[in-house]
Amino acid sequence: MIGRSRRVLVIAPHTDDGELGCGGTMARLVEEGAEVRYVAFSIATRSLPPGFAPNTLAKEVRAANAELGIDEDCVTTHDFEVRTFPDHRQKILELMIELWSSWPPDLVLMPSLNDIHQDHQVVAAEGLRAFKRTTVLGYEIPWNNFNFNSQLYVALEEHHIEQKVSALVQYRSQQHRNYANPEYIRNLARTRAIDIGREFAEVFEVYRVVL
Repeated sequence: MIGRSRRVLVIAPHTDDGELGCGGTMARLVEEGAEVRYVAFSIATRSLPPGFAPNTLAKEVRAANAELGIDEDCVTTHDFEVRTFPDHRQKILELMIELWSSWPPDLVLMPSLNDIHQDHQVVAAEGLRAFKRTTVLGYEIPWNNFNFNSQLYVALEEHHIEQKVSALVQYRSQQHRNYANPEYIRNLARTRAIDIGREFAEVFEVYRVVL
């Protein structure tokens, strides 16, 4: 399923969500020849720490994706205000439908439907509506997932995880976050991999499979 995907769309509520949830998988897909595109619906302009320019995260997300092998032209950002997505769900859905019409992907990676963050919930629900005709998987953001169905594991090599770490380091404005810790990223991947007898892995919920 993963290896056969030629067009992969990663949808992130906020910049860095996609890399956190599936950065290693993104790196593996690029390595295997897939065209990976990334769309973030918020650059958190009003939530940046003091001293950072409003477009900081728009620049950081492109630098982060470059570490995973994704060209700048394949990264799109929007600027919906953080924690207001429920007020804009129709517009978010319309943007997704435009994506489907212009560039239908083989695989969509999006937040879990069990994610408790209101912005993530909107992106997941509308993502499933917009991309219901293709394979859709939900990635894990552990601190937002009280429940998570570990249904699909993507085995990764150490260099994929190191690319993920390097990508997240590009978010200079977010290094105060407690999850912005390279050892946490590595250890989470090791923990998920124990289930399948591998060294590193990321895990997903399966919503739809089209073969």
